[in-house]
Amino acid sequence: MKLGKSIGIIIGAGALILGSGMLSSCSQKPEYANEFRTATRAFYLWRCGMPVEDNYNGNHYYHDACHLDDGYSAYMDMDSVKLDPRLREAYDMGHDGTGGWHDAGDYGKYTVNAGITVGSLFYAWDHFGDKINKIALDLPETAPGYPEFLKEIKWETDFLLKMEYPDGTGRVAHKLTRVAFAPFIMPEEDDGKRYYTVWSSAATADYAAMMAMSARYFAPYDKPYAQKCYDAANRSYNFLLAHPEDKRHIQGDFETGAYGTSDPDDRLWAAAEMWETTGNDRILKNLEERIRNERDIVDNDWDWGNVANLGVYTYALSQREGRDPELLAKVKEAIIADADSLVARAARDEYGRAMQRFYWGCNGTAARQAINIHVADMISPNPAYKETIKGIAKYLLGNNVYGRSFVTGLGVNPPMHPHDRRSGADGIDDPWPGYLVGGGHSATDWVDDQEDYSRNEIAINWQAGLVYLLAATL
Repeated sequence: MKLGKSIGIIIGAGALILGSGMLSSCSQKPEYANEFRTATRAFYLWRCGMPVEDNYNGNHYYHDACHLDDGYSAYMDMDSVKLDPRLREAYDMGHDGTGGWHDAGDYGKYTVNAGITVGSLFYAWDHFGDKINKIALDLPETAPGYPEFLKEIKWETDFLLKMEYPDGTGRVAHKLTRVAFAPFIMPEEDDGKRYYTVWSSAATADYAAMMAMSARYFAPYDKPYAQKCYDAANRSYNFLLAHPEDKRHIQGDFETGAYGTSDPDDRLWAAAEMWETTGNDRILKNLEERIRNERDIVDNDWDWGNVANLGVYTYALSQREGRDPELLAKVKEAIIADADSLVARAARDEYGRAMQRFYWGCNGTAARQAINIHVADMISPNPAYKETIKGIAKYLLGNNVYGRSFVTGLGVNPPMHPHDRRSGADGIDDPWPGYLVGGGHSATDWVDDQEDYSRNEIAINWQAGLVYLLAATL
């Protein structure tokens, strides 16, 4: 499919055509505007491969261009467990893997975690683009003609296009990291060799979904780039159709994040985004079959390990014709029932928290539940939905048992010691601003401790949930 011939279809699918970023013409900023701006600029400060800087609360944050040697391919085409170290150098070719965002408090780059991150950010743009576009993010000019919010997403998709295998198969490397985590040093000081790892079907499916979304949302601003994204999505999606087996990630020698996951939810999401971009009836049939096979149509406690919600929401909110009316009604009913359960849970909680559980990264899920609730509000408006979303924002910014914000530099008595290599190595007392930390494993065991990565790390997937949450409160 040539994007130029389908641009009307893509715009009809919901791409927002807006001008470049601008300041609000109102004299008074919308509620949470500063919080939204700071949390979104945190992605810019996560950029790999270029210098970044920010002045915030009297501090100057800076790191130089980093990881300019990304990346090497010795692990790309073979099981690293079986790879004879004596042969590694012979296979160790390199190709450009620069750019993108550092994943978390470490400097790795992971396709699967990029999936839920990019998907959530595109949702924020789709659902709140008119409000987002009024807030100046003051980003460097890396994508002329793009709105600032999309400019930031494009920095990541530029990198993700490099994660596809160079052989044209459509397979996608699971991650690009060192074999072991770097110590607490600034990113430009991290000179450890970084490798693409062997492909996984979950990474390939997430890539197809992200590139299909990119084709839609970037098309109004850059048709050739959008076509490049569509072609990438099409290659990977067709590869998945030809290879239906669940190909898991092989961790092998690597001690960095595994992000190991089965692929049915990722394939569902890929089908949804490919259908929304193309309108292809065969893809729709595949998508609807996958939705019918879901045990629970909507999950209210979700993260990178289950991205089916992204596909289900795209299906439910689409303006396209041809969906099974009975299934569509069932999906919308499930979305509303899920949101109602979150509203009821938040109403029972002393601090308005809609989450039932506590675990590693639960703050990110708490923020991401704003997607569950707002999608229901788009289908069946309810003032209680908006109030619940605001309550979640207040909880994360300090209305909680600790009386402290979970976001660096924002809210009441924010975290000072996140598990973040930049914050621990730059010699500045205050951490880099705008980042959501993971949270406790129980209602009362969160600690603001740099060493406690399971409670106090930062990560792009949690951050994207925060950005969506704050966009919903603007």
